Amino acid sequence: MVRDWTHEDHTEAAVTQIERMADTVREADFGAPVPTCPGWNLEQLVRHTGSVHRWAARMVRELAPKRLDRTAIEAEASGRPAGELPGWLHDGARALGEALTLQKPGEPVWAWGGDRHVRFWSRRQLHETAVHHADAALALGRPLAIDENVAADGVEEFLDVLPYARWRPQVAELAGEGETIAWRTGTGAAWLITLHPGGFTYERAAERATADVTATLHADTAADLLLLAWGRRSVEQHRVEGETTLLSWWADRSMI
Repeated sequence: MVRDWTHEDHTEAAVTQIERMADTVREADFGAPVPTCPGWNLEQLVRHTGSVHRWAARMVRELAPKRLDRTAIEAEASGRPAGELPGWLHDGARALGEALTLQKPGEPVWAWGGDRHVRFWSRRQLHETAVHHADAALALGRPLAIDENVAADGVEEFLDVLPYARWRPQVAELAGEGETIAWRTGTGAAWLITLHPGGFTYERAAERATADVTATLHADTAADLLLLAWGRRSVEQHRVEGETTLLSWWADRSMI
């Protein structure tokens, strides 16, 4: 079953996720390439992730009505020795958590998704970090474990923000004439995506609701689906049924 989350839940989980990522990269080889982020090494991944945490924290603290520039934050990050990065990343958890706790979840603030309130950022930073933590673990060949509750909410967050990824024009092509895509997991979580002329909708689905669909993708866990959604895994790595070309078509156009 997929649980419902509050802003406070997302904030607490985001802080925990950041701290865990900091622990993962402690004493790591920062020159290690990150296969799931082509062209980046671990140092670049950590600098990017910690900068985004501080950028989001500043926007929330200031209830910024417009997108704030990240240049100064990224410049500060680039000047830090690699050996300081785990502690710096860990410190960002506290700064983000304090900012998210300071403001009410329904306060307006700039956001690139549809929910332009403080609560957008607690959820977004949780899943931003969960995916980049996965990137780091994969780069280092370490065990990866994304909590199933976190991953399931991450799948839904991806589907919620996907229509607003306007920097990817291909997202606008995610429409159809009633075709359906089922995402199913071995842990029980499942979703049904329906393509409409104006876009797509999704719903949580039970076995009976996904029995007759255009295409079905089976994953072991919601964590596997989360990594698939964010392009860290491919359709070919999963068991599929029905019109499998529809699944590849979706994956190509939903890549953000």
